[in-house]
Amino acid sequence: MEIRNFCIIAHIDHGKSTLADRMIEMTGTLPKREMKEQLLDMMDLERERGITIKLTPVRMLWKRRRTHSTGSEEPVQLNLIDTPGHTDFRYEVSRSLAACEGAILLVDASQGIQAQTLAVLTMATSHNLTIIPVLNKIDLPAADPERVEEEVVKLLGCPREDILRISAKEGRGVEEVLEAVVERVPRPRQMENGEREMQNASDTRALIFDAVMDTYRGAVAYVRVMEGTFRKGQKVMLLGTKAEAEILDLGHFAPKYVSDSELTEGEIGYIVTGEKDVRRVRTGDTVASTKDLKPLPGYKEVQPMVFAGLYPSEADDYPQLREALEKLALNDASLKFEPERNAALGNGFRCGFLGLLHMDIVQERLEREHNCDLVITAPSVLYEVQLGVRRPAEVVRSSILKKDEPDTARISNPADFPDPSYIKEVREPWVRLEIVCRAQDIGAAMTLVGDRRGIYLSLEYLDAERALLHFEVPLQAIVLDFFDLLKSATSGYGSMSYEPAGYRAGDLVKLQILLLGESADALSTIVHRSEAHHVGAIVCKKLKEVLPKQQFQVPIQASIGAKIVARETLPAFRKDVTGYLYGGDVTRKRKLLEKQKKGKKRMKQMGKVTLTQEAFLAVLKR
Repeated sequence: MEIRNFCIIAHIDHGKSTLADRMIEMTGTLPKREMKEQLLDMMDLERERGITIKLTPVRMLWKRRRTHSTGSEEPVQLNLIDTPGHTDFRYEVSRSLAACEGAILLVDASQGIQAQTLAVLTMATSHNLTIIPVLNKIDLPAADPERVEEEVVKLLGCPREDILRISAKEGRGVEEVLEAVVERVPRPRQMENGEREMQNASDTRALIFDAVMDTYRGAVAYVRVMEGTFRKGQKVMLLGTKAEAEILDLGHFAPKYVSDSELTEGEIGYIVTGEKDVRRVRTGDTVASTKDLKPLPGYKEVQPMVFAGLYPSEADDYPQLREALEKLALNDASLKFEPERNAALGNGFRCGFLGLLHMDIVQERLEREHNCDLVITAPSVLYEVQLGVRRPAEVVRSSILKKDEPDTARISNPADFPDPSYIKEVREPWVRLEIVCRAQDIGAAMTLVGDRRGIYLSLEYLDAERALLHFEVPLQAIVLDFFDLLKSATSGYGSMSYEPAGYRAGDLVKLQILLLGESADALSTIVHRSEAHHVGAIVCKKLKEVLPKQQFQVPIQASIGAKIVARETLPAFRKDVTGYLYGGDVTRKRKLLEKQKKGKKRMKQMGKVTLTQEAFLAVLKR
């Protein structure tokens, strides 16, 4: 049987999952009574938010309506992988591309090409995939297929007649898309004799492009078979982790698990090994019949962009959180974590994410799927701190020293930032930012990026009404609220995508918050010196509102080293010690007030202010 492996790539909300639903319906993969909207979005979270979070494979059999060039009328096996559209889940997309030979580039006929359309297209072309351009939502009143076709032709350089027009919601044109997949997408590339590492016909290899943890069956690996055939009961090796296992079950997705007797070369399916240790089944690893075979090229190690601390609300739940993170990291290979301790919140984990939405989704999944009650700290990025000759021991212990630069520490937690006297240079991550917006919003977008220390690079017009702007900007400047501000500035028409552009030196300082002269490390942040006063004033003002009053005045200060850049004062309780007096000489009142004044002075010298968890969370929500 002929095989075609392909995926659907597009900007978020351009109709990928709806097109996948129509394909499943037209190929008869599921009975119509079992069909429902967004069938491949299996998580409740995906349905609630209306976005695809996880890649989902499905196998379909398509009986061609017209004679194929080979003249064969045998059904074709179509292996589809539905991919996310948001830039925070680009690692999911990259793994899907590595398992396919073709991709359907879906473009909304009313919105046209967006920033993330360009990003995923670049990834697909780097994998040498065959691209099938498709315009969706042509049934909408606002659709302008002629204009959008011009954009696609300009982008891909393809003939206009190669672009298909469909309405995935109505099912119009979907049959032509299936035919185009059969006609244009090449068969799975057969291994040439010179490339094969096989010593005999029984040697097999498969690439793990995803994995999930099943409560009863252990780790389930999603694989693309590159050579040979896998069968039930076969002994296999995981070459990356050197683990040995037996195949308890294997099969394909329809879209639920359907057990088969074997998986052959070119097919996409799943393998159950019963492995209970989640660390031994890794995404990007190679499943092979013997340990002597050469591992397949895996995936480029993903680099987290945003870091935050995850802590259990109750200290006793720490082991539960660790187990939950290990299971989730098997299913989400872009999640990185390591143990951490916070003075205010206790034991927890420092986690790396690809963006704020990714961080939000991980938190939701931990709370829903693993019943974790979490506290999450303010997101930050990874800095490189080049140290002087004297390296403080606490910095060496709490940071990652670069192998090629032994005097450079990588720090994501502001509390680990060393004393300025030890610092020679601080480098922060920059990104290449692409913004697609209307021509009338160019000025607003440039102003917004300029306020975030961004550097303008170039401007391209996609057509008479829409423009593509290129910038370079510090990652820290866009990681919190930049996307919301961009949507507001462009009346909802702007979209953005970014990719790493390396590290650059900057005038970065550690902003400390002092309570009664004592540093509250949990509230420390790393900011550019020009923004220190503004950020410090916001935090001090917020703390004044949420901290409980004491019997004495509490100075709340923001400082850079020994320099105070902002201050607020939390007033003391005013107890009326003279209230019970009903008369007499004024010296009686003075005596009591002087006594109270001395007592407050003594309490201020001996007292301490404890930063409560409620106050800590209120400041994080600034």
